[in-house]
Amino acid sequence: MENKIYMEDKTTKTLQATFKSQDTEEWLDIHFTRPLGWGIAFACEKLGIHPNLVTVVSILLGALAGYFFHFTDLTLNCVGIGLLVFANLLDSADGQLARMTGQKTRLGRVLDGFAGDVWFVCIYAAICWRLQSEYIPFTELKWGIGIWMVCAVVGFGFHGNQCKLADYYRNIHLFFLKGVKGSELENSDALRKEFKNLSWREDFIWKLFLFFYARYTKAQEDMTPGFQKLHKKLQENFPNGVLPAALCEDFCRQSRPLMAYANILTFNTRAIVLYVSLLVGQPLWYLLFETIILNALFIFMRRRHEKICRNFVVTSSSSSDSQPLS
Repeated sequence: MENKIYMEDKTTKTLQATFKSQDTEEWLDIHFTRPLGWGIAFACEKLGIHPNLVTVVSILLGALAGYFFHFTDLTLNCVGIGLLVFANLLDSADGQLARMTGQKTRLGRVLDGFAGDVWFVCIYAAICWRLQSEYIPFTELKWGIGIWMVCAVVGFGFHGNQCKLADYYRNIHLFFLKGVKGSELENSDALRKEFKNLSWREDFIWKLFLFFYARYTKAQEDMTPGFQKLHKKLQENFPNGVLPAALCEDFCRQSRPLMAYANILTFNTRAIVLYVSLLVGQPLWYLLFETIILNALFIFMRRRHEKICRNFVVTSSSSSDSQPLS
């Protein structure tokens, strides 16, 4: 019995070591996605499979899932749901595998973000394909090409900005919680400089990734002027990278409740709503949820986080108790 308890405790600690942090993990991830992802990551480690290969497979499966969502047949929709669930498990496993093996790279991070984009581009296209021949509710008009325009706004406008901001806010939280090495904050100017120093002939793939990654990061920075001002202030006041411990603890205390909203704006919640809307034969419900509910959360989270950052601009230079952020 004691040996069993020891092994369970050891397994839990090993699993928890693959989390980014308890603050930024969702309940569903902690109790379902991460444990199963850890099992996949453990198997991949034994087989010598690189995390980026796991990511590529997840991209392909997620894209294939979208294809099955254009059908009105419930069985085929369930196949698509199963594929997307497994793709998400692999998406969790690639990050866990990278942390287990020390194979964390910026290329892996870019691929990881790219995975979700590919999935939902395919999903939105499938919804358009499915709805274009159906009637607009309460009218005698068919959606036609109009549904493609609607999904372009919902997908590239609403969904895209929500995920960018949620990803950035979680990395900001990790920056104050774990420091530079525990976060994946990037600077668009530094990325553009690196991009310019590379050759298209010799570094084509990485230069292409940097082209999109720098623009993705710049979009995140443009949405967070309050944090950009705070970050600049911290760099000026603490050029050695040592921030006041009290400041870090206080920022995390105020930022922590917002992580729940950041999590809602990423994958699990919107995926569950998508699954339900498909199972009841009403994919339009998902678009309405995205447009109304998730946009409201996006606006609230952004305003609240910006207010926190503006308040900390004033207090960032007043504390003397410091801790290293490296």
